[in-house]
Amino acid sequence: MDLTIKKDLDDTKVAFITCVNSEDWYSECRLYLESLKIPAGMTAEFIPVRGASSMCEGYNIGMNQSDAKYKVYLHQDTLVVNKQLVRDLKQLFADKTVGAVGVIGCRSLPRSGVWWDGLRTYGRVLHACEPESVVDSHCREPEGNCQEVEAVDGLFIATQYDIPWREDLFTGFHLYDTSLCKEMQRRGLKVVVPNQEKDFWCIHCPKEKPLAKEYKGYQKIFVKEYGGELNPEV
Repeated sequence: MDLTIKKDLDDTKVAFITCVNSEDWYSECRLYLESLKIPAGMTAEFIPVRGASSMCEGYNIGMNQSDAKYKVYLHQDTLVVNKQLVRDLKQLFADKTVGAVGVIGCRSLPRSGVWWDGLRTYGRVLHACEPESVVDSHCREPEGNCQEVEAVDGLFIATQYDIPWREDLFTGFHLYDTSLCKEMQRRGLKVVVPNQEKDFWCIHCPKEKPLAKEYKGYQKIFVKEYGGELNPEV
């Protein structure tokens, strides 16, 4: 297994990578991204990937299009409201052992591999699933500026190293995020969630729908690949 980490990346760039199948949602997402404060001396690039057969395939395409050190992979229905996002990410990534930052996740994965089933969840996201319904999904807060976790949700994942998304295993739209977290940890890197006690970073606007039928299949693939590396809390 190739566990190399690509490190020769441009630390003056941040790239925002999104798999797109709705131009309306992506234009809204871009509106928020384009209003972020970009630190002096840095530039931002926006990489929409259309027609991807899976999240992993799409994110690998986007990753390979950019030499930005800082990459933010986010859903087209994720709206970033933290204007100082890039500054805050750079502060977290000053710790070179931090490979990825998410906004919500769990301290230890359960045997199922499903992060929201974990005993200790951390982070915060504002969920706007319906026009008249906004829910502040607020889990535990880190005691310091961030909390190391085993997995984060794919609505928002920022990285400072390029590690391939496992499109060989996850050929759809599920568990790609948890897989990336495990790939980070295989390389000795940490995944963290920031402290959002004062304010949340993202609004997520997913449509409420039942768990997809194919989810269970990807769960089996995940457990087969990473099950031996899990240490669930009991």
